[in-house]
Amino acid sequence: MKIKRSERLVDMTEYILARPHTLIPLTFFAKRYSSAKSSISEDLGILKKTFQDRGIGLVETVPGASGGAKYMPYILKEDARKFMDEMIEILNNSQRLLPGGYVYMSDIFGDPEKLRYLGRIIATQYLNQKVDAVLTVATRGVPIAQAVSTYLNVPLVIARHDSNITEGSTVNVNYMSGSSKKIKRMTISKRSLDEGSNVIIVDDFIHGGGTINGLSSLIKEFDCNLVGSTFFAEGASDKERDFGDYTSLVKMENQPNDEMIITEGNYDEKIFGSGK
Repeated sequence: MKIKRSERLVDMTEYILARPHTLIPLTFFAKRYSSAKSSISEDLGILKKTFQDRGIGLVETVPGASGGAKYMPYILKEDARKFMDEMIEILNNSQRLLPGGYVYMSDIFGDPEKLRYLGRIIATQYLNQKVDAVLTVATRGVPIAQAVSTYLNVPLVIARHDSNITEGSTVNVNYMSGSSKKIKRMTISKRSLDEGSNVIIVDDFIHGGGTINGLSSLIKEFDCNLVGSTFFAEGASDKERDFGDYTSLVKMENQPNDEMIITEGNYDEKIFGSGK
């Protein structure tokens, strides 16, 4: 039974939004809606223009017999700035300051709407790069990494500090904790990454660089490629850091009066190629 265009557009939108970075053949849509390829191409043209105008993402069409459409999510710079400005205002609330110079952020990492924004912002950085997996460590950063992997539509790999019998054979690395200066261990299953995969690191916080160095070592053990590293927050440091290039959404700096000042990280330059 032939489906009306309005129904077709709604269903097609839902279908491609749920499958980012996946090439969907025109023949699939033609059979799904009992419509001609020319009609499907017109529908995709509508989605392409609407998505771009609304800042939802790109709908890339590939011509030819084996062609199709691919949805690639991103966020506009002004929308990212607006959201991050709101995040900074929330984080600067003095009631969030915890003993020891920490800031309470668990509610943010548990909020689905905020995670969707964070996932889109970070995924935008890797819009035109081939990414095969997102790597994180078993800390508060897991929800953010999961959001990014969803928008990039790639597996999420979680490194742990102790091995699990259900993971089978594992790869382990030792690394120096940046804060405690103690030797720690990271482990992931040998089946987690394929050799030559392009991997990004996503985590909640970076300061001394121990975690990123440990995750980078794991990537090398698998003969994979580190595409980039992005963190929700970075701690201010007067010392020179030796863990390479990275992106941060916010920057946290302790003040002499036991207060914490949260400002914008380097995401604007790293993701959108500009500063304020």
